[in-house]
Amino acid sequence: MVVEVMKMNEENKFGPKKSWTRIFRKKWFFPSLYLVLAALLISAVVWYQNNGDDQEIVEEREQSEEYSPVLNEEEAEPVMEQQEVVQLPIENSEEAQIVTKFFDYNADESEKVNALIHYNNRYYQSTGIDITTEDGEGFEVVAALSGTVAEVKEDPLLGNVVVIDHGDDVKTYYASLGDVKVEADANVKQEEAIGTAGKNKFGTEHGNHVHFEVRKGDTPVNPEALLNQPLASIDELMDSAESTEDVAEDADESEGVTEEAEETEPTEETDAVEQPEEADEQDEDADAELDESDADLEVEDEQPEETEDDTEE
Repeated sequence: MVVEVMKMNEENKFGPKKSWTRIFRKKWFFPSLYLVLAALLISAVVWYQNNGDDQEIVEEREQSEEYSPVLNEEEAEPVMEQQEVVQLPIENSEEAQIVTKFFDYNADESEKVNALIHYNNRYYQSTGIDITTEDGEGFEVVAALSGTVAEVKEDPLLGNVVVIDHGDDVKTYYASLGDVKVEADANVKQEEAIGTAGKNKFGTEHGNHVHFEVRKGDTPVNPEALLNQPLASIDELMDSAESTEDVAEDADESEGVTEEAEETEPTEETDAVEQPEEADEQDEDADAELDESDADLEVEDEQPEETEDDTEE
């Protein structure tokens, strides 16, 4: 029995407990344990974050499914319509004929002559263009740009006139209209008919036509220069026109000064010729004055003699 007990004690010495204590004594045990714990902690954090993102996505989906957008009954305007370019106020631009130009100081002499309007024995500078067709018949006049009708009136010289406001202090004028198809405060779109071409007293030689103007404030702008251009370019066009007019005015003033200088500056030959003539004229005037003064003196001398004779009588 004693021997068996001793054997069991020896076996127990080398049992599981002894093996675990040997593992704990290893140098690599605790670093490995720390690495395992760190890996578990990082895995837990990553799992929590992913679970939170998935939950947010699910909540957003639920909110989007519950959200019902409010429908806008008005039709959205295309981007191209917001950037309209200026067009001729005629339905078929290929049939249009410009018979009167806009008076431009920088234009050729022939164009300047074509931009003058003769009425009542006087010439006026055109502030727009007159458009007609080859057949001379009436045609539909359309809006060159979208806008709001600011005014509809009848002018004794220009005929029926329609004014359309396009914002930013820019307006278009349509005169010499026969029939008018729009009213004041009406919204019109580009290429919408506003009337028909007619006649007026200010351009009777053109027959059926439309007088078209573009103005920024009270300043008229050349409509031909704005064709196929957005309204944003109107400011640049006005600046260039003002600079051109200033240069033309300065040139006219300089020409006037040179002409006056040429008239007032005498040459040596004229001085040599004119000065004796002026001297002769002065001498003749002086002689005439002297003769008149002598005659007066003789009259004064004769008057006392008459009085003496009268007293003697």
